Amino acid sequence: MTVPATGSTNADLLALASAGTVDEGVWLRAEQQTAGRGRQGRPWQSPPGNLYASTIVRIGPEDPPAAGLALLAGVALEEAVRAALASPSGLRLKWPNDLLLDDAKLSGILLERGGTHVVVGIGVNVAHHPALADRATTSLHAAGATIDAATLFEDVATRFAMWLGEWRARGMAPVAARWAERAHPVGTMLRVRLPDGDELDGRFLGLDTGGALLLGLAEGTRHVIHAGDVFLV
Repeated sequence: MTVPATGSTNADLLALASAGTVDEGVWLRAEQQTAGRGRQGRPWQSPPGNLYASTIVRIGPEDPPAAGLALLAGVALEEAVRAALASPSGLRLKWPNDLLLDDAKLSGILLERGGTHVVVGIGVNVAHHPALADRATTSLHAAGATIDAATLFEDVATRFAMWLGEWRARGMAPVAARWAERAHPVGTMLRVRLPDGDELDGRFLGLDTGGALLLGLAEGTRHVIHAGDVFLV
């Protein structure tokens, strides 16, 4: 379902799922958000023309760990965006939830859990991109694409459903493998800002079996990152 405007598509679906009025597979897309948010509660600028959409996944006892849904959503999103670009060579996934084009942020993904359901929110700079102090940003239209938010949404939803079925049937391995194909390569220098404010610099060593980031530090140790903001150095 699509609405002209709302506060946050994630917040709306969390409330509806908690009330038991919607179930898995429902998508909510808004033309505009007035209270959009990213990770760690950061505001997400949401002017008309960009993509703001959320869906629900019900986590069953036989499902892989829910944290892997962030990588799954990234894979589905990257495929849809790649199909929309005439020249997608600079398109890269960045752990944990960003899609970059020529090292500028194009999209973000936000997972929020309530009981047995996870709401997966996706925001894509289609027609506009904000000016941020700490990172470069871009949009699909700035890159020469002509796709609109509604058309991109349909492709994202289709690919998300396909990868969700793969995740349930075969586990995390095929999702992680595709994510690795489309991400910054092993050996890329990263700076990770941890939730407590500390920062670590190191080389990207890949992902562990649960989807956590493996960071190789200068002294030769390996650090497992489960949460944090990641910047290319």
